Amino acid sequence: MTERKIQIVIVGGGAGGLELARRLGAKYGRKRHDIILVERNRTHIWKPLLHEVAAGSLDANLDEVGYRSHCYRWGYRFFLGTLESIDRDKRELWIAPLLDEDGSELIARHPIRYDCLVLAVGSVTNDFGTPGVRENCMVLDDRAQADRFRNRLLNHCLRVSRAMSVDPASDEHVRVAVVGGGATGVELTAELFNSAAALRFYGLETFDEKRLEVTLIEAGPRILPALPEKLAAAAQSELETLGVRVLTNTRVTEVTDEAIVTASGERVVSELRVWAAGVKGAATLDHIGGLETNPNNQLLVKPTLQTTLDDRIFALGDCCSCIDPATGRPVPPRAQAAHQMATSVFHNLVRLMNSRPLKPFVYHDHGSLVSISRFSTVGSLMGNLVGGRMAIEGRLARFVYVSLYRMHLIAIHGWLRGIGLIVIGRVNTIIRPRLKLH
Repeated sequence: MTERKIQIVIVGGGAGGLELARRLGAKYGRKRHDIILVERNRTHIWKPLLHEVAAGSLDANLDEVGYRSHCYRWGYRFFLGTLESIDRDKRELWIAPLLDEDGSELIARHPIRYDCLVLAVGSVTNDFGTPGVRENCMVLDDRAQADRFRNRLLNHCLRVSRAMSVDPASDEHVRVAVVGGGATGVELTAELFNSAAALRFYGLETFDEKRLEVTLIEAGPRILPALPEKLAAAAQSELETLGVRVLTNTRVTEVTDEAIVTASGERVVSELRVWAAGVKGAATLDHIGGLETNPNNQLLVKPTLQTTLDDRIFALGDCCSCIDPATGRPVPPRAQAAHQMATSVFHNLVRLMNSRPLKPFVYHDHGSLVSISRFSTVGSLMGNLVGGRMAIEGRLARFVYVSLYRMHLIAIHGWLRGIGLIVIGRVNTIIRPRLKLH
């Protein structure tokens, strides 16, 4: 009789989920354990790069990771699908029907059993119930949404370029409004100017960054609240030098198909509107399987990252709410937190397999970095490692920022392949086009 394998299921192939699948697959393989990764996309791209994909300055086809080839290399199984529900009594998760582009059903709704379950489904953009956001704003939660923004951006750039060719005195502009002065909003606005400056070399000879009008809207008193005030001010100054109109202390009350409407009554007219004002858990997570969640649909977890009502279910990354004992506040939704949580869950699963006590997760804040495209990089390093922060900007900050992605490559590919991809990536930046225009 074949021995029943211990089945560990990971839902979500983002930075944390993919790293965890690799490490579990490398340790256990397929002899006595069955490691399964469930993900609704066929490929992975590091979420902090989506603003570059949206602006066209990064070709996701060259940087994405195919789950099927990755799982073959590292000894886990990949299932394409979307989590629908969890039956904790039967230890099963249900996968929603897989539909073709025409809406026809390819794979029916089906269950997957688990002995241990890890939820790492990430987050979605939080519109805070603001009227018109869902209908009239784009978000950058995944590759498909970033591609959609890029296509619309290029279409409007072409429109303006054509208008200028017909009438050189034309006052046509591409108007973009970005709501949210966090890292995503700031990095996207800067990257837009980088892309606009390069378009003249790719067939739009009459178009340049002067034809781009970008407004960044932030409800708080300043942009980049995670950074020291001095660095945030430096970043705002850099954006304004590029031509970005930065509005702080400005609350959005409504979004129409033509403009962003603020609490003061101002209408920020724009063809392209992006909402990047916060994140929350997907609606599917709201008390899924009877588990405890907070108002933002994030799963409540113990210090060991086990969910509060079920020790066989772990959660990591943006989809969980983990209180940091050092601050008394939830661990912030950052890539570094997802990476650290993946490491903690990996070690705790190994301990669980060996009937050893689990250890609590300890978050180490290594600081924050924000890239203002090729123009500048600002941030703070060290975090609570030395009990304080070290402000950095310029070339050092840019080097560390780039190193974060390189560390991610090593985390999901291992040292040998990761270093190889870093070298290839460096060559690609020299030989491939500056923009992806298709």
